[in-house]
Amino acid sequence: MSVAKPQGTMLGHPKGLFLLFTTELWERFSYYAMRAILVLYLVDKVQSDGGHGLGWTQAEALSLYGTFTGLVYLTPLIGGWLADNVLGQRKAIYFGGALMAAGQFLLAAPHSWIPGLETTVFYIGLGTLILGNGLFKPNISTMVGDLYEEGDHRRDGAFTIFYMGINLGAALSGFIVAWAYTSFGHTSVVNGEEVFVNNWQAGFFCAGVGMIFSLIIQFLFAQKYLGDIGTVPAAKLEKQKALEKGEDRKEPLTKVERDRIKVIMVMGLFTIIFWAGFEQAGGLMNLFTNEFTDRMVGSFEVPTTWFQSLNAIFIVLFAPVIASIWIRLGKNEPNSPVKFALGLFLLAIGFLFMIGAVMQMGGDASVKSSMWWLVGAYFFHTMGELCLSPIGLSMVTKLAPLRIASLMMGAWFLFVAAANKIGGVIGSFIGHGGEKEEQLANAMAIFSGIAITAAFSGVVLYFMADKLVDWMHGAESKHQTEAEALESEIAVTAEHEAIIKR
Repeated sequence: MSVAKPQGTMLGHPKGLFLLFTTELWERFSYYAMRAILVLYLVDKVQSDGGHGLGWTQAEALSLYGTFTGLVYLTPLIGGWLADNVLGQRKAIYFGGALMAAGQFLLAAPHSWIPGLETTVFYIGLGTLILGNGLFKPNISTMVGDLYEEGDHRRDGAFTIFYMGINLGAALSGFIVAWAYTSFGHTSVVNGEEVFVNNWQAGFFCAGVGMIFSLIIQFLFAQKYLGDIGTVPAAKLEKQKALEKGEDRKEPLTKVERDRIKVIMVMGLFTIIFWAGFEQAGGLMNLFTNEFTDRMVGSFEVPTTWFQSLNAIFIVLFAPVIASIWIRLGKNEPNSPVKFALGLFLLAIGFLFMIGAVMQMGGDASVKSSMWWLVGAYFFHTMGELCLSPIGLSMVTKLAPLRIASLMMGAWFLFVAAANKIGGVIGSFIGHGGEKEEQLANAMAIFSGIAITAAFSGVVLYFMADKLVDWMHGAESKHQTEAEALESEIAVTAEHEAIIKR
């Protein structure tokens, strides 16, 4: 959607990809740092000396978590339309990033500054984050696709590299936010007992700083490495191209365009099932880690939020492995729908580990489950994510009509929005702070239900795959060319890991 693209490549890809990679890295650091502590902050009991939690029940916290994360993925539909028709992607990212930074700093406001208004300011902060995310999220992803001409098979590899940026930021977030809320916490005496009060506001402040980094990087280097990409609204560019070709772009969608949109819609329904299960990570699984998991290694207690970084670490480590597997399969490489089905199967396997964790406790809440069950669950969930999420983003940019590309990316996130809300509702079935044994029984039912649903959905999608590929009208083809793109992707990944190790 650009009127002028910058020249120059790095490791086989446009240099602009690595700018967007870095911008998204810090934005995702900001989001996942906040997500890692949101539910923990909500359920933390209010201390007599003005502690930092809100003291909600687990069900209330998980329901709010689902609503928030759902809206985070709903507003990109509006943000995508604004970028396509009014702002352009670049301005949308600037405005969205500024709002997100403001939202994080509102959440960071100490309770002592706003006595009696803690919940009000909290909601205002969440609302600001939601609006900012709506402007930022669909447009940064669409700009990655804009770096490549139509038919350029490096695009799939680019989205996986971009996805690694997301997860490098997420990996950092769990560790840094844990340092922040513990380092700035304090010991207090409550009801005659000495307890440690976590400073959740310090964690939210840390998230805000990450968002500022993202904005500064984009502002300083966008014009140099992106040229005019994202400066002109997509609808205006499409109209200019249509006039140059003598076409009337007010005509309805063609049959090929309609079929391709149908693929996006069908795949979106299965995406809901995957993410509704996967997003238990920040909600129910986060609470399970905090309440029912033995996190002691010798005399050291592993912070709960460190487990939130496992998914991101596994992605950085295993994305090249998954890419190499696709290459080795050659002509037998599965198409996108089959990869989606595999992702659902792997999600189900991950929840088998959570079932194992509950079974180890034998219904006794005083017995803590091994943290290795969580490690196994996050590992298989991550493998499923690698089969589904980057492929989905790339698929939308390949199949969506150019004139509504950002809008369709927003629609894709709409499916994820529904998944997050549904996931929050499912997680809230753990109960309203009742007996621990009752919560364990409810957790077992939730984990089992998700595993069965995911496995069944994977089977259904597998048998629909051929029909969906037909509707793509050639978008899924030429495995050899895709393999070459993935070889380039692995080389880039290896280079980034070398930089990290230095």
